[in-house]
Amino acid sequence: MSETRKLVAILAADIAGYSRLVGADEDRTLARLRGLRSDLIDPAISVHHGRVVKRTGDGILIEFRSVVDAVRCAIEVQKGMVERNAGLPPERRIEFRVGIHLGDVVEESDGDLMGDGVNIAARLEGIADRGGICISRQVLDQIEGKLDLSYRELGRQNLKNIVKPVEVYGILFDTAVAPGSQFLTTANLKQEIRYCKAPDGVRSPRTFPVVGLTKWVRVQTAQVSWSRLSEQLFRVDKWSVCRG
Repeated sequence: MSETRKLVAILAADIAGYSRLVGADEDRTLARLRGLRSDLIDPAISVHHGRVVKRTGDGILIEFRSVVDAVRCAIEVQKGMVERNAGLPPERRIEFRVGIHLGDVVEESDGDLMGDGVNIAARLEGIADRGGICISRQVLDQIEGKLDLSYRELGRQNLKNIVKPVEVYGILFDTAVAPGSQFLTTANLKQEIRYCKAPDGVRSPRTFPVVGLTKWVRVQTAQVSWSRLSEQLFRVDKWSVCRG
């Protein structure tokens, strides 16, 4: 069996809560999905020069020769879904999660793609929010200065079955940032300092939740000056200040 190696942008997407949607109303969900493919998804893929590698019931894997095209395609689809979901109750919305990575892959003789590049894109999709897009640092390096976008730094993530941590960023569609900066800042975010008491009785600041950002907590290191605090974002469903 012949195979070819190549460097491509890989886009992986699936529908959040697909099994629930199908279980609640299979005929309507499948009809809507067919309509989305013909009216929105497939035209966007074609316009941005993508190739569909494979489809599953609720997912799709696409390759692009251009990283910029891959990101533009994802944004077009996600914005289109916002319009199509307008007015629908949350339980009836079809919402995609998207992951994009630039990597070296192996193309099989049947056109299928294999390798870490594919796996990382799939894992990025898995940690994306509903209606969101997660990209790797490799993708960000290629689109910075070419697309007018804002990003949220999500830190180095240990993705399932991926040997090395991956530096991840979330694309923000509607968040305004200060001029000259494409990254979300904390200038307009309210912070609350909580304290933990150590065994020796000393109370020191440990956790600084960022009010207004659901499912995101900013953890900052104590014992250094404010201007030199090292920061990292961790995705969590809930947090506690002290344990034990």
